[in-house]
Order: sequence, then C-alpha cells, then structure tokens
Amino acid sequence: MLRITALERVLRAAAGQRVTPERKHLEVTLETQVESVNLAEEMCLRVAEAAGFGEDECYRIGMSVREGVINAFHYGNQERPDKKIYLAVDLTQDKMTIHVVDEGRGFNLRDVPDPLAEENLLSTSGRGIFLMRAFMDEFDVVPGRTGGAEIIMSKKLPGPGSSSPNGQGGSGGQSAARRQRS
Repeated sequence: MLRITALERVLRAAAGQRVTPERKHLEVTLETQVESVNLAEEMCLRVAEAAGFGEDECYRIGMSVREGVINAFHYGNQERPDKKIYLAVDLTQDKMTIHVVDEGRGFNLRDVPDPLAEENLLSTSGRGIFLMRAFMDEFDVVPGRTGGAEIIMSKKLPGPGSSSPNGQGGSGGQSAARRQRS
C-alpha cells in the first residue's frame, strides 16, 4: 500500500494551505473495492478545499467523485478485484478537472436513460450521471485509455474572496469532508 502512504503525504501537505494552481496534476490507481470510493472522495475534497472551494461546492464535487467511482466500481469493472480504477485530478488557474477511468467495456452516454422520465422514476439507473451533470460545470464520458469509460468532469475555481480558506464557508466553519464523517 505504498501508493496510499504517498497519497496521504500529499493530502496532508495540501490540507493546511491554499493551492496556487499554475497547473497541478495528481493521479492514483485504485483497487476495485468499496473502500476506494471514500479514498477518491477524500483526495478530491482535500484538493478542492486547498483550491479555495467553499463547503457547498466541496460537497458537490465530493458527491460527483463518489458517483463516478461507484459507477466505475460497479458498472465498469463489474466489482472484479483484478481490474483497476484510475483517478486523476488536474488543477489549472481556472478549473479543477477530475478523470475517473475504469477497465470495463465502456458505454455511450446517450444510452443512459433519463432518471426524470416518467417510466424511469422508480429505476435506480442513471441517477449518478444525473447528479454529476447537475453538480459539475462540465461533464462528459469518452472511451478510456484502458478500453473502458473515462468520466471527465470539471468545476470552475472560485474567484478571489468568494470562499474562505480550506473551504470553510458560512456554515460554522465545518468543511464538507468533516461534515460527511460525522
């Protein structure tokens, strides 16, 4: 588990300071297991907080990452432990972009049913994609480098003064990461 130890050092270093993004890249290979969902979310939340996103936006980013990794785990890799999930975060001066890649067979975004259509209201399929589209500024699914699907989603960085340090917005200073653990 050397990768996780190195990742934890990067996350701890970013946690206490605001990141100044010229162009930063963080990439991790995750096991196809349920625990990877929390690890991916925590990694992206720490980067989002360090980039200056407020509590509400961190929650939306975290939920989008959870949904993307759950889809890679369940639908893409079909919960097969021999397959991997690849997570990458790119931070530029104007946005945070998240890539989630699985080793499945891929899919066409147009084939995903609309969860708000009358005939799909009781179906659980398509809700994660609906949430990712709603919570992120940009969202797309393309063929991944591994033959599976690659989810690409991004959020524009907040402007100066629109958030307090470490994403501790107006709700009593409790960050999205800490709120979800409670």
